[in-house]
Amino acid sequence: MPIDTHTKILATIGPSSASKVMIEKLVKAGVDAFRFNFSHGTHEEHAERLQTVRDLSEKYKRHLTVIADLQGPKLRVGTFKDGKVTLKKGQTFTLDMKDEAGDETRVTLPHKEIFAVLKAGDKLLLNDGNIELEVISNKNCVAQTKVKIGGVLSAHKGVNLPNVKLPIDAITAKDKEDLKFALAQGVDWVCLSFVQSISDVRMARKLIGKKAWIISKLEKPSAIEELDDIIKESDGVMVARGDLGVECPIQTVPVLQKRIVKACRKYARPVIVATQMLESMIVNPTPTRAEVSDVATAVYDGADAVMLSAETAAGNYPAEAVEMMHQIIKQVEEGEGYYSHLQRDLDLSDCDDVADAITYAAAEMTQILPNIVGVVTYTSSGITALSMARERPTTPILSVTPSPIVAQRLGIVWGVKTTVCGEIFKDFNRIRETALAAAKQNKIGKKGDYLVVTAGYPVGEAGMTNLLHTVEI
Repeated sequence: MPIDTHTKILATIGPSSASKVMIEKLVKAGVDAFRFNFSHGTHEEHAERLQTVRDLSEKYKRHLTVIADLQGPKLRVGTFKDGKVTLKKGQTFTLDMKDEAGDETRVTLPHKEIFAVLKAGDKLLLNDGNIELEVISNKNCVAQTKVKIGGVLSAHKGVNLPNVKLPIDAITAKDKEDLKFALAQGVDWVCLSFVQSISDVRMARKLIGKKAWIISKLEKPSAIEELDDIIKESDGVMVARGDLGVECPIQTVPVLQKRIVKACRKYARPVIVATQMLESMIVNPTPTRAEVSDVATAVYDGADAVMLSAETAAGNYPAEAVEMMHQIIKQVEEGEGYYSHLQRDLDLSDCDDVADAITYAAAEMTQILPNIVGVVTYTSSGITALSMARERPTTPILSVTPSPIVAQRLGIVWGVKTTVCGEIFKDFNRIRETALAAAKQNKIGKKGDYLVVTAGYPVGEAGMTNLLHTVEI
């Protein structure tokens, strides 16, 4: 079973991967975490699939991570009398709130919040950005627009408003019901869609508390404006390149991806790069060369995880897509210059305490001494493991925690392999013994090799990383 890479693989469960047999195939192919997309499927279906993941975690002694991805607000046009229309460049087109099917001249836009902020000159993008409208006027929930880029528009297609901050909560009534269910099921992370500002993350935190960690999906330009604050308020981040590429000029997405990944490493937050990574494998058994390069770029950038969406949820080759992604990751990580590239991009300007210094020194030791085969971190909250992962050491990170919940959450973090040790011990000899046991469990090292150990001493006191030690195997 391929668990020999540092960069993790997140796969979306859907119709193509819903069976117990296929989920197990994906685990064997290299999946580290599963995304449950609450835009689709019933609670009963999600519960059954989640139980399968937990059973496989037990079977293979792996801490597979479960992520609940909330739908968030969905802005869509209404229906058309003939199912669809063709909008021509230069024509006028009206958006209103009439409860009736549209035609070539108008369509319902059932979102009063949009009309509340629309003004002349604003741009609306429909159908994933394939159609562009420019607002001429907006009065009494009737917006006159001019078609800048035409095309076919069918019922219920999405609407994006780049550079317009909407007075809409990131968590809808549906999301609250899904969230209640997901937390009751014990998911490890909750993925928050439609994040416009730090207040959206804070609202989610009030609802979730400590029951799960929060991933903020960055897909709105307004979120990029508050990037550092949103990252610090979140537990993790997803570079949601789909909507990001619609809301922002598409040519800026690669630059934004690098900027977001770098900022997440600065603040020791796991970061996932998502959307269309191996898109052609939805229907083809092999990807394009460009897609292979895209995945490789995310790995070189230092992403904690790369995500498969429709490739595993609805594609014809879910297991093959995972296997391909694993092989790309492996090739990059074994290539010359990978670790030096990661170290060059690390921003330590906000690292000014003892814990940061300890983890930095531990990572430096893995590069200086050739016989160090692993870094062992003791963590009760997971924070020490996150700090260690930020440094991207050249060896595996063996995280030891008393909490199975923390172990499952860390399953998506770069380089981390977690061992659950039920006791909180104060004896230093037990730290040494457990470090050796973790190395043996993960089949790392041989007699005469060394482990670097970081911990808070006494063990179990959160935020107390103050110990750096070496242990000989």
